[in-house]
Amino acid sequence: MKFEIKRIVRTALEEDIGLGDVTSMATVARDTTARAELVAKEDFVVAGLDVAAAVFHQLDKDVRFEKIFVDGQKVKRGDVLAWLKGSALMLLQGERVALNLLQRMSGIATLTARFVAAVEGTGAFIVDTRKTAPGLRALDKYAVRAGGGRNHRIGLFDGVLIKENHIAAAGDIAAAVAGAREKVPHTLRVEVETRDLNEVQQALDAGADVIMLDNMTNAEMVQAVALIDGRALTEASGGVTLERVREIAETGVNIISVGALTHSVVAADISMLFK
Repeated sequence: MKFEIKRIVRTALEEDIGLGDVTSMATVARDTTARAELVAKEDFVVAGLDVAAAVFHQLDKDVRFEKIFVDGQKVKRGDVLAWLKGSALMLLQGERVALNLLQRMSGIATLTARFVAAVEGTGAFIVDTRKTAPGLRALDKYAVRAGGGRNHRIGLFDGVLIKENHIAAAGDIAAAVAGAREKVPHTLRVEVETRDLNEVQQALDAGADVIMLDNMTNAEMVQAVALIDGRALTEASGGVTLERVREIAETGVNIISVGALTHSVVAADISMLFK
């Protein structure tokens, strides 16, 4: 994770600063020091404070960054999340990148916490998907965990998820699962996406470890869960909203994957203010 943070921060700073911060260099003396605060402008679940700190420390290791809250905590409008002290030029150069990452991650954590709260007591748990911002997946998935959710596979390399196009290319569900069993390590679970009860039965017969119920109605998921009867984990996917997620959880599925956690982020409102 530390390596990923350094890579992401380096790329973001290079993109933003380019050949130099012409405004700050033209208006602020090089030896000016400043103190600043990161302030919440609304209520949310915070995530990404260490990432924000990494932005300023990559610019200047002598910048002081003191956290007042920790990731995963609920904050209220007006709360000071952290304070900084150091070169005014470095604080100004890092401000936008630090806020962009912190605001996005806090937005993800906040939405995740709402989904988690909505299914509390049902036994189902909320997971993310690969629908993340390119280059930011490590941060997006960390933010989901900060909000109380869990991670689905990180990428194509750490889990077998046989979807409709794999099935079409392989010939059928049985052939796709057989190929996976033959070629991937036994330590990886094999998950199969299904669209109806007929495909659920095929996935069961093929020995899938996890069966995804894709875009099914609540009634169809109840039937599918009964048919599977604990012989595989069940995952609901597609069309999952805050308004509907409790009903989905009550069908008896084990896992509910929510692409909106990361693909439709509403950034939390945070400001950096010089004191």
